[in-house]
Amino acid sequence: MADSERSKKAKVLGINHVVLEVGDVDEALAFYGAIFDFTLRSQSETAAFIDLGDQFLQLSRNRVTEPDDKRHFGLVVDDREPVRAALTALGVELLERGLNFRDPWGNRVEIVPYDDIQFTKAPYVLRSMGTGDLKKTDNAIAQLTEKGMAPE
Repeated sequence: MADSERSKKAKVLGINHVVLEVGDVDEALAFYGAIFDFTLRSQSETAAFIDLGDQFLQLSRNRVTEPDDKRHFGLVVDDREPVRAALTALGVELLERGLNFRDPWGNRVEIVPYDDIQFTKAPYVLRSMGTGDLKKTDNAIAQLTEKGMAPE
């Protein structure tokens, strides 16, 4: 076997899904449903699957663990202000930087604006999600261009 075949590694292409442990699936759907407009793909007694275009978020019933401190995941949104308003209305404490919070089960979530990061979705995925024509900031375009991924 050639050295190149032995050392070949799979290229990570992105994240298909994230699983959050929650104490109660229905309560988690109610909590996240008060903050976000989403499509529920399916639900069972122990799990729920929320569509994120070509990705998904799974809420899985499990034991409740200690709240996450640094470990977190970022949800990309078209507009952060409705999220901020919903979190305020729910009495959810915002954490020290940006728009970060913990859900009732201790999962730390960061809300990230689509327009100012190097994350993109194909135009046909965005259209299917009903997001209209989202634009990128000059900063995000520069980051994408530097990596050879500038939008057309």
